[in-house]
Amino acid sequence: MKEAFISLLGKPYGIVLYQLLDATQFTIYLSLIAFIGGGLLGLLITLVRIAPSKQAKAAAVSYIWLFQSVPLLMMLFLLGLGLPHLFDIEVNPWTAASFALILYASAYLSDVWRGAVESVPLGQWEGGRALGFSFLQIVRLIIFPQAFRLSLAPTVGFLVQIIKGTSLAYIIGFHDLMNVGKRWANAPVNGTEPFIIFPIMVLIYFCLCFPLSVWSRRLEKRLGGISKRKLPPAT
Repeated sequence: MKEAFISLLGKPYGIVLYQLLDATQFTIYLSLIAFIGGGLLGLLITLVRIAPSKQAKAAAVSYIWLFQSVPLLMMLFLLGLGLPHLFDIEVNPWTAASFALILYASAYLSDVWRGAVESVPLGQWEGGRALGFSFLQIVRLIIFPQAFRLSLAPTVGFLVQIIKGTSLAYIIGFHDLMNVGKRWANAPVNGTEPFIIFPIMVLIYFCLCFPLSVWSRRLEKRLGGISKRKLPPAT
């Protein structure tokens, strides 16, 4: 494949484009890890957040507040450079970047999903209690199916933020599109100047993010947004 790029574009452009596209796969892998891992953890935090227990709600709110307040760049520094240096251990960039992005994604996704749950009319909860359902049964059978429809568009939209967030992982040595692009932009090779490399990187990120943004807007038009639903007045 590399030889095909070189024969088509020549050197160094064929090598540069091949390496940028090859590194893009790791950006995609890290985004999927963050989205799936953050989604599972965010779902757990959402359940805790809407639980009847005040202590559980306080713990969930504290978690969300903490990881929404700490910049993603700082979390990457702490997990990828700070803690390993402090405890004299070696942490793989994959591990550090994955954990930082999972914590980041879980805090925001849980807030999105909590908003979707709260957008479900209160009468749905009361109807479930009238049928004798437990809290988990009401959530699983009545609330979550409706909340899923409301949260689908903003969830897809947040995936764009995750993809863009992975670009910060280069600071801990993660081998992704940003890492390879910056190395080429700083290389003393004719034809790899920043004004050539960075527009190519922008185009690749655009190709990853724009379809998701369009899909998110279409889902919002088709399914409705969270902000368009209002809770009924309390009785």
